[in-house]
Amino acid sequence: MTLITRPEGLSPDQIAPSRRSLGVATAGGLFFAAYAPAALSQSAQPIATDAAGLVTQDAAYPAPDGFDLPAYIARPEGAGPFPVVIVMSEIFGVHEYIRDVCRRLAKAGYAAVAPAFFVRVQDPAPLSDMQAIQRIVGAASYEQVMGDIAATLDWVGAQSWAKADKVGITGFCWGGKVVWQAMARFPTLDAGVAWYGRLSPAANATDDQKAAGRPWPIDLAGEVKAPVLGLYGGQDSGIPNDTVKAMNEALKVAGRTDSQIVLYDDAPHGFHADYRASYREADAKDGWRRLLELFDSRLKG
Repeated sequence: MTLITRPEGLSPDQIAPSRRSLGVATAGGLFFAAYAPAALSQSAQPIATDAAGLVTQDAAYPAPDGFDLPAYIARPEGAGPFPVVIVMSEIFGVHEYIRDVCRRLAKAGYAAVAPAFFVRVQDPAPLSDMQAIQRIVGAASYEQVMGDIAATLDWVGAQSWAKADKVGITGFCWGGKVVWQAMARFPTLDAGVAWYGRLSPAANATDDQKAAGRPWPIDLAGEVKAPVLGLYGGQDSGIPNDTVKAMNEALKVAGRTDSQIVLYDDAPHGFHADYRASYREADAKDGWRRLLELFDSRLKG
């Protein structure tokens, strides 16, 4: 594992390529090579999944706004076709943790695709300044992200190794919220697994913050088009347990008996992120087991 020891991170010329060059550079294999320093615990021992028996690659494909959207792909060796899982990153973008998640999915028989949603502005992965990261993430609007997912689905559909009629989606934190949004938007998605994505505005959210976060998952429960499994922490200070209960109730009222949130009572936010101090091995492993059970039942049948 590469550790970043400089508290200020990398220099600006290393982390701020131009909008025009970034897609090309990333597609050439220049994703940030390490774990996001803004959240990395120096005592962590992250899971390291090798690429034996896999094909891994960087790619770029056109988004609706004309931007060449970079993505990391991991899939089993062979012609396929393989069922597909789109992987939605945390706010830190496509760093080593997200790539490792893709390789884990590939080892389980899936073609995993992780788009880099934030790089139109700047790659947040190398940064240590959380305010800068939040500004980058805040620039990724709902319509931009949904357009990027649509572009990913179109690109996957043109790949001979992809089983384009069997596609799932999973995501973490920021990406967990996007999973709910995508499952309400795209009927081509067969299953989703949302890891601790915010469900509704914070109690003290301003009107601007409420508007910026729309559509909120709690308001989309009746529009979810296929099973969604939520995996949340009971000790997550940013996602209160009562909002989890409210989401489960909203799903029930909407008749989505195939969707639910599992609450791990003692887990904090980010309990699956094995490079962070928040990692909880038992809960992470149980959540991963549940993820594979859902995807296997929906995507491999």
